[in-house]
Amino acid sequence: MRRQQRQRQQRSDGNPGNGPRGLRGPFPQDWKEKAMRCKILHESGDRIRVHLYMKRMSLREADQLESWLAGQAFVRKAAVFERTADAVIRFRKGERDAVVRALAGFSFDRMELPEPAPSGRALNREYEEKLVMLAVRRGFCRLFVPMPVRTVLILRKAAGYLKRGIGCLSRGKLEVPVLDATAITVAIARNEFPTAGSIMFMLQIGELLEEWTHKKSVDDLARTMSLNVDQVWTRTEDGQEVLAPVRDMKVGDTIIVRMGSMIPLDGKVTGGAASVNQASMTGESLPVRKEPGSYAYAGTVVEEGEIEISVSKEMGSGRYDRVVKMIEESEKLKSATEAKASHLADRLVPYSLGGTILTWLVTRNITKTLSILMVDYSCALKLAMPISVLSAMREAGDHKILVKGGKYLEAVADADTIVFDKTGTLTCAEPHVAEVVTFGNRDEEEMLRLAACLEEHYPHSIANAVVAEARKRGLNHEERHAKVEYVVAHGISSRIDGKKVILGSRHFVFEDEKIPAGKTAMEKLDKLPEHCSHLFMAIGGRLAAVICIEDSIRAEAPAVVEELRSLGISKIVMMTGDSRRTAAAVAKLVGVDEYKAEVLPEDKASFIRGQHEAGRKVIMVGDGVNDSPALSEADAGIAISEGAAIAREIADITISEEELSSLVTLRRIASGLSERTQQNYRTIMSFNTGLILLGVAGIFAPQTAALLHNLSTLAIGMHSMTDLLPDMGG
Repeated sequence: MRRQQRQRQQRSDGNPGNGPRGLRGPFPQDWKEKAMRCKILHESGDRIRVHLYMKRMSLREADQLESWLAGQAFVRKAAVFERTADAVIRFRKGERDAVVRALAGFSFDRMELPEPAPSGRALNREYEEKLVMLAVRRGFCRLFVPMPVRTVLILRKAAGYLKRGIGCLSRGKLEVPVLDATAITVAIARNEFPTAGSIMFMLQIGELLEEWTHKKSVDDLARTMSLNVDQVWTRTEDGQEVLAPVRDMKVGDTIIVRMGSMIPLDGKVTGGAASVNQASMTGESLPVRKEPGSYAYAGTVVEEGEIEISVSKEMGSGRYDRVVKMIEESEKLKSATEAKASHLADRLVPYSLGGTILTWLVTRNITKTLSILMVDYSCALKLAMPISVLSAMREAGDHKILVKGGKYLEAVADADTIVFDKTGTLTCAEPHVAEVVTFGNRDEEEMLRLAACLEEHYPHSIANAVVAEARKRGLNHEERHAKVEYVVAHGISSRIDGKKVILGSRHFVFEDEKIPAGKTAMEKLDKLPEHCSHLFMAIGGRLAAVICIEDSIRAEAPAVVEELRSLGISKIVMMTGDSRRTAAAVAKLVGVDEYKAEVLPEDKASFIRGQHEAGRKVIMVGDGVNDSPALSEADAGIAISEGAAIAREIADITISEEELSSLVTLRRIASGLSERTQQNYRTIMSFNTGLILLGVAGIFAPQTAALLHNLSTLAIGMHSMTDLLPDMGG
């Protein structure tokens, strides 16, 4: 009994006796030597808050701990607070003990921690310090600087605002800087230098808060964007091509990038020639030709051809900064709502100025007049709308949805039609090989080995299935074939041992390439399983094998289709290159409104054009090179993250292959964004109008109006950064 009491007393003191303070075991025997001491501050359900005992946590250490926690399979979400050395962890159901054990063994010094990705800590710290310094300087001047010196400082600072106001007028524009300059000039003209100083102090706070809020939104969004490239083809010393992890590539290594693939690293082209789509980096709409001597950028995609690149920057170097620049400069970010807000803000300035003049003429009260000048609609409108869009894009990123611009969220919210590609989209992300049927006494494993050798150069869902089956059977291969050519929507062509090898659709093999099929072969072909997709291979002009790919329907597909319908999508279409019989069976199981079978890439794009002519807004969802024309044609093209790189590049939005339900999440975020922007309009217009009326009535002084205006702008901006959806669990 006494022993049990002692154990309970130890726990109440925050030390269970066999592990880190406040944490309950089991723990490694040597935890005292290598673990960081910490204790549980609070826990509720799937959420736990812990405090780490350390004198000071640096920004880098906080980033490292957060990255490490996020990388644990049992952690849904983690946040680390460097000022208090606390961590808040949300874990998966039933995984509390795993969290405790992981924390028990954590150590900054003795563990190989991941290199942390850029975070918002440094940015937040920078602007926190700027705000503090601004307030400290203001207080110091008011308490210790003589009024004559303060007057000189105020005049010097006022010159900057006056210059910006005159600049606007010289360009023939009446914008916010004109209002600011007018308010400051009037105060100085009346020898009210403290008032002028207060006005500029409030303006500085507002500018700083706006800049911080916008940069934080861009920064949050940039961190959700990644290349999604794990492996790359490289050439070994003996001339063989092998797949290697991108993270292992060093400056000077040679990588090979073929049609439809993304360039994962910056470098100089040393061989081959290709057309590269680099719109994501430079904004150029047309592909750019790359040949020896040209420079290639990470994140761009080879549309045609093949190039060899000598790596000049290792993974991650410079990429983050370029993503930030792309987000800030890309016109894709500008939705119609944002443009409307910006134009409305500028159009309201002349009315504010006119109201100021009218108030002066009627009341002859400079205080009431200044109160109008200190309140404008522009700040909140120009801040809240872009912030809302950036925040919605960031939230989508949290759900593994990459949105390339605000106008695409708007398109998703307005859409009434969605078109699905079948294979790899409505069907499983991991189709598998069900059977390999050979002809002419060919060896089954040799045919699978050769198919995998060709297919791994152009990954898509069917190709991935072939490669995975070869790996499963332990079929390693050497690069015996010549250059591989990809024929869009048909298949692959190459040469091996002097013989032409083709791999692709039935149409490609029998109609385009005119491969004969004898009576015996036709009998086998008639017996192929109907529920499978078929990949035909011919060698030297003779049919060699058919690889049957079983492509089960995603378990969640029918529910996703039904939920999209409940969210306002009135027409749901499936399109596929498969046979009409296969398409009909899948369409019935999934529950789409209509389907199109045996279609080519141009047929998908033509169908979407027809829907546009009928006045419909269309979303297209696909994963392959053959989906690219339709993805480009749609109001919002959505690609599967594990699909072809060219599809991801052309698409406006990318979702995870693991979560088809991301489409439902995306629609809800887009609709929520539309509702939030309307709410922001109403709030901004009504609150600022109220401030102006109270200023005219003499209830609020100019400084009070300015303070409330800035606080309301900040509040609306901060609210616009909050999630549109509740935490949906994990």
